[in-house]
Amino acid sequence: MRLLFASFVGLALMYLAYLGSAFAADSLKVNPRLNYSSDSNDGPLLAGASLQQGTRSGLANYVFLYSRTCYNSKRQARRTAELYTRYKGRVHVVTIDLDARRSREQQVLVKKHYQGFVPHVVVFSATGELLYERSGEVENGEIARILDKDVAR
Repeated sequence: MRLLFASFVGLALMYLAYLGSAFAADSLKVNPRLNYSSDSNDGPLLAGASLQQGTRSGLANYVFLYSRTCYNSKRQARRTAELYTRYKGRVHVVTIDLDARRSREQQVLVKKHYQGFVPHVVVFSATGELLYERSGEVENGEIARILDKDVAR
């Protein structure tokens, strides 16, 4: 009986962990204190739940790597929040604050994709294929064309 109960509890905990990872960057919003014309450190650029998640299979993934003291990153953060709203539930958004502690999953992404320049955007297909990678500001129209193709598959 105890073994059965322990198994049930273990499965329940695994299921809850899965649910927690299913909502990465949930309720994503831009930090309202951002000064878009300065390299000041205004704190994390984006706020929301589950910001420590890595990529997720089964959905396209938009990954945004940034520094708190980069005004280009601040503008890209605003674009990222717009993309989050547009594709919520269809695209998994991962935000990586390079000035803060990162999860193990995010450390792997940084090691593999960060090229020393911010902002940096990476887009993966729902199957994990690298679709796009670029440092510097990226207009949402460019990302939307890529995501629309993958989401429509």
